[in-house]
Parts: sequence; C-alpha cells; structure tokens
Amino acid sequence: MLANGAKLGYKVPGGSGSTYIDLPGLKEVPDLGVEKERVENTELTAKNKQYEYGIGDLGELTYKFKYENKSETSPYRVMRKYADENTLLDFEETMADETKTHFSGQVSVKRTGGAVNAAVEFELKIAVSSDFSTVDPV
Repeated sequence: MLANGAKLGYKVPGGSGSTYIDLPGLKEVPDLGVEKERVENTELTAKNKQYEYGIGDLGELTYKFKYENKSETSPYRVMRKYADENTLLDFEETMADETKTHFSGQVSVKRTGGAVNAAVEFELKIAVSSDFSTVDPV
C-alpha cells in the first residue's frame, strides 16, 4: 500500500468538538508502533542468556508537512501555537485503507531549510503520551 492518501487530524481533549480537524499538506508519515525493550533475565543455572520483553518507549513521531503560513488556519501556525502553549492534543492518523490510529501528545514545530529547487517544509514532532489505539477498517 502506498502512503498516498494518509491524513493526520487533531483535537483538543475536552474541547468543544469531538471531530478531528485535518491538517492539510501532509507529505510524510513516520514509522508507527511499539518496540518493547529487551530485558536480560537469565537464571544462574542456564547455559545461555534468556530474555523477556519489558515496556516499550513510544518516543517521538515526526510528521512532515508542506510549509504554508498564509492564514490563521495554516497547520504551521496552528501547531506552533499549541507548541508554544505546551497543549496536550489528541491525534488521529488515517491511512488510505481507512486504518485509524489514535494517540495523544505534545507537539514541537520546526521549519526546515531550503535551497534552489528544494521545497521548504515543516516538521511536526509529537512526544507521545498515551498508548496507540488502532481501529481497523470495516
């Protein structure tokens, strides 16, 4: 499946609306999932080391967007405001096959540099603060 058609929406928890607001201009989605930490737990009589999985680190997700700052509703400006306020947001990533992943986090925003014939983008980094919840397509 291609990444084409993927979307990222957000809402403020406890806000007035229950609908996610789409962030237009999405160019790149990050890897998504949990890699649990491998913990060595070998008993003294074992011939080889033995492992089990501990907890995972969801870390930070980086989404890349087309840079555009012409209106109050541009994703760059809206997300920059939430970053400045350290606002916790709920997110919904929707893939082309309608698989949805929900999570919460705080954001930081960085405009990337540019050069001749190179597009300027902005990176939306999300410090994930909840578990991922996946809704499979019907």
